[in-house]
Amino acid sequence: MPNPYYEGPASDHFDGERFFNPGRRRETPPLRALLRWRLNGQKAKWPQGVPSPYKDRPPERVETLRIALVGHASFLIQAAGCNILVDPHWSERASPFSFAGPRRFNAPGIAFDDLPPIDVVLVTHNHYDHLDVATLIRLWRAHRPLIVAPLGNDRVIRAAYPAIAVTTGDWGERFVLSPHVAATITPADHWSARGLRDRRMALWGGFALEAPAGLVYIAGDTGYGDGSIFRGVRKRFGSPAVALIPIGAYEPRWLMAPQHVDPAEAVKIMRDCGARQALGVHWGTFCLSDEDHDAPEKALAEALEAYAIAPRRFIALRPGQVWENTAG
Repeated sequence: MPNPYYEGPASDHFDGERFFNPGRRRETPPLRALLRWRLNGQKAKWPQGVPSPYKDRPPERVETLRIALVGHASFLIQAAGCNILVDPHWSERASPFSFAGPRRFNAPGIAFDDLPPIDVVLVTHNHYDHLDVATLIRLWRAHRPLIVAPLGNDRVIRAAYPAIAVTTGDWGERFVLSPHVAATITPADHWSARGLRDRRMALWGGFALEAPAGLVYIAGDTGYGDGSIFRGVRKRFGSPAVALIPIGAYEPRWLMAPQHVDPAEAVKIMRDCGARQALGVHWGTFCLSDEDHDAPEKALAEALEAYAIAPRRFIALRPGQVWENTAG
């Protein structure tokens, strides 16, 4: 079928109809594999609620670097006076439906009304736990931010709300966000879909955020592959001051490994890109896979011990928790 989101020339990751990860054309788990997973009955039963002990009320502006987790893969980055939300998600479910689908196990770590003025929104890809149209509409009405996303995601967003302006780009494209901050879309080993018939028709990725206090690497949802993506970030941009790396939604490995890293691979990403600090996200808010709600945090601690890395250098963030870098 024709691609409803993007028309453009073929490249090393676009065949003229669908995007793909270089060196691997089989990107999407086949339906039979998903059915096998759903029927195997191995999914952990999470507690009724998994509240976070943290709650953040961010300042209006920060001149250095401050990062707060909203929940899952949604976080607020404040850098050099610029306020940036990544994959903002304040809805109750990560789903196309308000009555079904993965539901929050904890409240957003920042109340929507406590947000500072939002200048920029970065969207990594269009899965429902990352691209929440209801939240984007709220943000657009309240803040009119610059919205940046990989190719094709503008049409996904505007199909729900035509008035929203979205700037899109390919892997490697750089965007000036403010006089002191810029973002480049980076590759990720993942895929995209909003339904069953649009798989890989919009691009996915991460971001390298350049700021005076240092580089912030946002890995996005990704498999590990051969690690070249992460070593490439270090080669192009230098070692990040901090990397935001997913640590959840990784079981069972026979299904999830090509698309989601586990905590041990997350530590390898930290080492590959040379990050001085890492923050673990994408865990503990939405039950998307088989592992228990606290398994990523425990597995991360084990992986850090195996690599003789101090626990403070890779923190499994909870909603509302803040990390600050006052250097720069």
